[in-house]
Amino acid sequence: MLGFAALAVLGGALVSSSRQINGSLSMYTSALHSSYWNHVVGFAFITAVGIAFGGLFMGDPWGAPWWAYLGGPIGFVFIAASSWAVLKIGAAQTAMLIIAGQMISGVAVDIALGTEGNTTTRIIGVALILAGMLVARSGAKPKANGT
Repeated sequence: MLGFAALAVLGGALVSSSRQINGSLSMYTSALHSSYWNHVVGFAFITAVGIAFGGLFMGDPWGAPWWAYLGGPIGFVFIAASSWAVLKIGAAQTAMLIIAGQMISGVAVDIALGTEGNTTTRIIGVALILAGMLVARSGAKPKANGT
């Protein structure tokens, strides 16, 4: 269990790093262009890893329901939107909002699926995250408008 928790924390750190790197690329191109290259390089990387370690063509992809493939378009929107957001509101604010969105949707899915756990506690946890974001944001100084 601890190994999976560490893997999840690593994944979170990599999401944050990925957003910052793609945000930097979009400064020189655009959010759409940055997302495109994110996917091209990611495809090349996953193909190389799959060929090197095996497992690239396992299972029955035709047996999966159509909606199981929506992760690709959703991932594209996530990457493009967060690359744009990093430029406008900064990496830390973008990361906090991504985490808030993940928590809100995660709690909503757990409630909808009837997953074991205390719904009130989950909602309070999300409210505390949102409150923490507001507190962190309230200390931010507005950017100078160049005048």
